[in-house]
Amino acid sequence: MFDKRLESASHLTLQDVVRSDRLPAEGGIAHAFFTRSGGVSSGIYRGLNVGSGSHDEPEAVRENRSRAAHFLGLTAPDLATPWQIHSPDVAVIDRPFGAERPKVDAVVTATPGFAVAVVTADCGPVLFADEEARIVGAAHAGWRGTVSGVLEATIEAMEGLGATRERIVAVLGPTIMQANYEVSAEMADGIVGDDCEAERFFAQGAAGDKRQFDLPGLIVSRLSRAGVHASFVGRCTYGEEERFFSFRRTTHRGETDYGRQLSAIAITH
Repeated sequence: MFDKRLESASHLTLQDVVRSDRLPAEGGIAHAFFTRSGGVSSGIYRGLNVGSGSHDEPEAVRENRSRAAHFLGLTAPDLATPWQIHSPDVAVIDRPFGAERPKVDAVVTATPGFAVAVVTADCGPVLFADEEARIVGAAHAGWRGTVSGVLEATIEAMEGLGATRERIVAVLGPTIMQANYEVSAEMADGIVGDDCEAERFFAQGAAGDKRQFDLPGLIVSRLSRAGVHASFVGRCTYGEEERFFSFRRTTHRGETDYGRQLSAIAITH
């Protein structure tokens, strides 16, 4: 059971998050790729589970989200996380969501005072910023969203607010990496489709009908081809159990559910 005495009892530190020196560190823009460290959830959700869709105790999830928001200088209601559906769709917003969250996989804003954010547990969380234009975005990029164009759609939405593509910095946070991402040959063929460049992100798996998929490589490649400054933090959600939640690791163990980590960026003032 969630212990109410833990509520707001501690704050997250720099050791509890992953950050990139490619994204603005000052000037009114704050970001973090949160890990599972520093939270109050227990059991299979141990740590900073922010997944409202998980079966974790709601009070624990609320406290975890509050701690993450506080790290960014905000409050829990200031975290705008959409209802993610593995789509290419983007919401352009000027205020946090109310009770109804849009079913999209990316969020973009030019408005200060709240964070745009996504939750992941192996898929790619991508944070975007045009520091000069003061426009930020967050995208949830699994293989479906990546192939269907969620990254490019996020960039276009930022441009619609006044961002310049050549100034946009896009950083991919902790994601499942190739050594731990085995897929079928059929799935690999579907991902490649008409994109011949995507073939280089697959290696032969242990079995003849399996492939090892480099999802981070595909994401960074598509971002670079779109004309933005792209990079990856180089952290694997599956391989670093003490630091990250992983849907695939949970599936391999036959566990009933899994936690989610938050990635967020905000124009704070």
